Amino acid sequence: PYHVSINQNLYLEASLHSSDPSLELFLDTCVASPTRQNFTTRSYDIIKNGCVKDPTYSSYYSPYRHTLRFKFNAFQFVRSNPEVYLQCELVVCRAFDYSSRCHQGCVQRYKREANS
Repeated sequence: PYHVSINQNLYLEASLHSSDPSLELFLDTCVASPTRQNFTTRSYDIIKNGCVKDPTYSSYYSPYRHTLRFKFNAFQFVRSNPEVYLQCELVVCRAFDYSSRCHQGCVQRYKREANS
C-alpha cells in the first residue's frame, strides 16, 4: 500500500527489464477501482485505449524507451472505502515498428449504428 492525500500528485514509473534495447513500452489502459477484485463495475478510467480520460494525468519524459513515467491526482470513490486500486495494461513493442500498437497512440472506438 501507498498512502497519499486526496488531490496529491501520485507519480508512477513502469519499467521493462529486458536485455533487448530495441523494445519500448506503451501505456494502453489504466483503471482505478474501489476493490481489488472488480475493475469493470465501479471503475474510473485514467487511460483507455491509449486515450487520456483523467484531466490530471500527465506523462513525463524518460530517457529510456523501456521506462514509462506518469502522474495523476489521488482521489477517492464516493461512499466507498478510502482505498483505491490501480490496474494498468502496458504493451511491449519493437521501438521502430511504426505499425505497432505503441505508435498508434490514442485509438477511439466508435459504436456502430444499428440499421432497422
